[in-house]
Amino acid sequence: MDFKRIGLAGLLGFGAVASCGPAFAQPQAAGRVVLTPHRAVYDLVLDPSEPSKNIDSAKGRIAFDFTGDACEGYALSFRQVTQLDSSEIGSRTIDARTTSFEAGDGSSYRFKTESTSGAGAPEIIDGTAQKQGAGYEVSLRAPTKDLHREAVDALFPNAQMKAVIEAARAGRNTLNVRLYDGANNGKEVYETLSVIGKRIEGKPTETALQRPEFEKLARWPVKISYFKVGSGESTPAYTIAFELYENGITGAVRLNYGSFALRGTLTRLDLLPQTDCAK
Repeated sequence: MDFKRIGLAGLLGFGAVASCGPAFAQPQAAGRVVLTPHRAVYDLVLDPSEPSKNIDSAKGRIAFDFTGDACEGYALSFRQVTQLDSSEIGSRTIDARTTSFEAGDGSSYRFKTESTSGAGAPEIIDGTAQKQGAGYEVSLRAPTKDLHREAVDALFPNAQMKAVIEAARAGRNTLNVRLYDGANNGKEVYETLSVIGKRIEGKPTETALQRPEFEKLARWPVKISYFKVGSGESTPAYTIAFELYENGITGAVRLNYGSFALRGTLTRLDLLPQTDCAK
């Protein structure tokens, strides 16, 4: 398992931010997905419902800040720290930080990730992706300078999030899209399969979401599996499951890396000012 692969950054992300009325407090209009700017903290523990290989216990935290809109673009600052303990291989702490910016129309994506796993200098992935014709072009500054092109198109993280929400609203049970988020060496692309359940009714289970405005919002159980393009593997590289609100906020998160799984509880949520963007 490559512990530096932090796929949750793209699913949770979700310029100047002018103050305005609480657009998040009302159900959103059909046909238009508005991602709500917010800060969130998730506490992580080992998921006992999934098998673990050589991992006895785990704990950690995800914290991020997501701002912007479809007019100005979306900015994300994300950090995940995870401590893994094993009687066979000892203790290890993985620390990954990501900053990114995605154009509101999904046409370009800038990203930088720094990750460490123990002593030594951090591994850095720094680059820009831009839609080009039927595909896209990636310009990397780190770990080495490189330029490569993909002939087949892929969505960037926030565009993927919107596509899942649109599919859920339409009553679809599955969604297949390609995703590029700058992971690992900055060249990998994933085929994703989203399985969407029926709309969830009733009060949210997590305290941070037990607010009147969230009881009015539609939400669905979603599980997304990620398959490396070209690997020939029928088993996903990892999966993420969560409750997805129609404004892009997620709760009841589960991360399955294959050899172990984590459960995330939303312990803090701050809703940020939101512009009145017409796109």
